[in-house]
Amino acid sequence: MAVVQSVGYPNQNRSHFRSTDIWTSGSDADKYITTGWLGRYLDQKYPGFPSAYPNTDCPDPFAITLGSLVSETCQGPSTNFSFTLLNETSVKLVEETVAAPVDNSCYSQEVDFVRNTIKQSNAYATTVLSAFSKGNNIATYPDGNLAAQLKVIAQLISGGLGTKIYVANIGGFDTHANQVQLGETDVLANRNHAVLLKDVSDAITAFTDDLKELGIHERVVGMTFSEFGRQIKANNSLGTDHGTAAPLIVFGDCVKQGIYGDNPQITEDIAPQEGVPMQYDFRFVYASLLIDWMGASETDIRNVLYSDFQKIPFIKDCSDTTSVDKMAQGIEATLSPNPCVDFTRLNFTNHGSHVRIMVLNALGAQLDIIVDKTLSQNEHMINIPVSNYPSGSYFVRIAIDNAVKTLKFVKI
Repeated sequence: MAVVQSVGYPNQNRSHFRSTDIWTSGSDADKYITTGWLGRYLDQKYPGFPSAYPNTDCPDPFAITLGSLVSETCQGPSTNFSFTLLNETSVKLVEETVAAPVDNSCYSQEVDFVRNTIKQSNAYATTVLSAFSKGNNIATYPDGNLAAQLKVIAQLISGGLGTKIYVANIGGFDTHANQVQLGETDVLANRNHAVLLKDVSDAITAFTDDLKELGIHERVVGMTFSEFGRQIKANNSLGTDHGTAAPLIVFGDCVKQGIYGDNPQITEDIAPQEGVPMQYDFRFVYASLLIDWMGASETDIRNVLYSDFQKIPFIKDCSDTTSVDKMAQGIEATLSPNPCVDFTRLNFTNHGSHVRIMVLNALGAQLDIIVDKTLSQNEHMINIPVSNYPSGSYFVRIAIDNAVKTLKFVKI
């Protein structure tokens, strides 16, 4: 398992709907894109979909969403690449009884579309049902919705389905209230957030055990994601409100185990609505998976996501028996004075080449880009003017090649 610390994006939007759009589309916070990041990647590999699909070379669904709605991550320019299902009994073949269109009629194209869609859906359903019949599960799964979804995924993979992308989901983490609860003696008990994390842990444990027993453990990598983290301070309902960044987990036998990034700085002087500041842009994780696991090129990444990305080395060659990968060299950096009035001075050592330094406020909004260029490999000292900032908490994020560090300072 790899834990990527403080994953988010600049100018965090704390709306469930808009932030979910950003995570599923892979867009900037101020850009509106109607396609998903995986949908764009699949469209590059399989242009023209769904016309001429499925076919002999690609008989299986490109993606499967567990549930009744397709995942927006798989939305392509013309249609969604994802097939939906709940379990084996939810996969149905549709009677192909739509009447043939009258030639040159005003609705012939529409009827043709419906007929083709039914044929394509039935063709995909047939391959999925075949995989269900050939696949099985060996491990014992706990109760719970996520565990049930992962059990289906393991069965389909073991049944030989060629689908590359599966999307499962679990809710309940919007813990505005009762994230923890007080017991009869005012001791924290019934930790709802901990129960949710245990459900995730138990489900993934059963899933990975199943993959190993089925002999397919080196074919699967999993990734968690959510639209935002939580605020640092609790509210008056024993919960936390919408925040900024949060840890992201990547798991599987071909993952270089370890923690990527620093633990976030949590000080006593927490500003109102302050969230954990971003270290890694979520698109860095996407880019790393697409390049090192899906075989995408850097050109693909620039077309699918954006040009300014850092690759995080959490995927390994499964033939490598090394259990722990050497982490990228950390960034040595300090800020002083802190607290400050007119400026704070950033001292850091550049062990790489390209350096990008930005200032974020307590809500995760990007205020200034201080440096975005190649610097020499030695120690640097940069004054960051803060006189125009209101009093409060701020963060300086330093990115040097594939390494990142975020430091907090207070303007008084």
